[in-house]
Order: sequence, then structure tokens, then C-alpha cells
Amino acid sequence: MDKKAKKRLDVINKKLQTLRPRLAGSKEQADDLDELKELEDEIKSLEEEAAKLRAS
Repeated sequence: MDKKAKKRLDVINKKLQTLRPRLAGSKEQADDLDELKELEDEIKSLEEEAAKLRAS
């Protein structure tokens, strides 16, 4: 893994650390279902990208 991929992986992990609590809070309130879907989609795409970076 090169330096650029490591940096991107760090950024992804930091984003995931902030998104997961937001998702949990959004599930508790469930005011805006669109926000819930967007958070789930964003987390899923970031996790997939992280998996690809780790595999390379």
C-alpha cells in the first residue's frame, strides 16, 4: 500500500468515526428517513472503498 492509499484510508476511517454515531442517532429519532438512507449509503460506500484499499 502506498502513502497515498494509507492517507485515504485514514481519512475514510475518520469519516466513519463521525458517521456511525450520527447514524445511530438518526435511527433513534427517525425524523428524516432520507437522512437515514443517505447516511447508510455513505457508510456503505466508504466501507467498500476502505476494503478495496486494504486489498491492494
